[in-house]
Amino acid sequence: MALTPKKPALTRQEELARRQAAEDDALIREVDDAVRQGDLQSFGKKYGLPLAGAIVLLLVAFAGYLYWQNRQEAARETDGEVLIGALDNIEAGNLQTAYDNLEGLAAAERGAASANAKMMRGAILARRGDTEQAIAAFDALAKDTSAPQPLRDLALIRKVSAGFDTMDKGAVVSELNALAQPDHPFFGSAAELVAMAQLERGNRAEAGKLFSQIAQSETAPESLRSRSRQMAGILGVDAIADVDALLEQQGIDRDAAPEAQSAPAAE
Repeated sequence: MALTPKKPALTRQEELARRQAAEDDALIREVDDAVRQGDLQSFGKKYGLPLAGAIVLLLVAFAGYLYWQNRQEAARETDGEVLIGALDNIEAGNLQTAYDNLEGLAAAERGAASANAKMMRGAILARRGDTEQAIAAFDALAKDTSAPQPLRDLALIRKVSAGFDTMDKGAVVSELNALAQPDHPFFGSAAELVAMAQLERGNRAEAGKLFSQIAQSETAPESLRSRSRQMAGILGVDAIADVDALLEQQGIDRDAAPEAQSAPAAE
């Protein structure tokens, strides 16, 4: 078995050189650490207080945001309870109680919740027969730029509907014309009012066209489409885009219907 050769012993001069190098290296590390520590102390003296203040401000701001968020959530829950409670009272016939309970939320100006409260108060007035007050309430909401646009549009429709009998029919057309477009969410309701106004103004062609559009609209309620189809037919306007689909929807067998009509009556 071969023996591992021993490293040659260092001479005294080499040993002294090795120790000197180790001492120099340790000294360099100590100097470097001292410089780093001195830089940190200098940085801390110069920027320590401003940084600490900024951190405190950030923590306070974050805590404030969390508090605000919790308050907002609590407010939304409270607003929802008020609206639900009002609906329950309306269904129970307690109109005055519902109207009074909605007053605070309607006056609070809390976005959609307040707008809904105003809308419900207007509806209560209309249901009670207080037409003039209802019209004023709906008109105020329709002009409220802080309310969501869909609620403003709906309030305008409710206003015109409540005052239709006494309103100038030209005013009805001008106020609802922008809403009585096929691509508008409230097209059906707005277009029916405009069509009725046009009919009373003697504009049968415009009224028939609108009734036909409502009848063919896929977004309008079926009851409104059926009513509009009848009105369009009276005015001589074809409002049926797909006869087969309409017969199928009403449960009528198109092929069997003529046979049943031509069959002789049983004696």
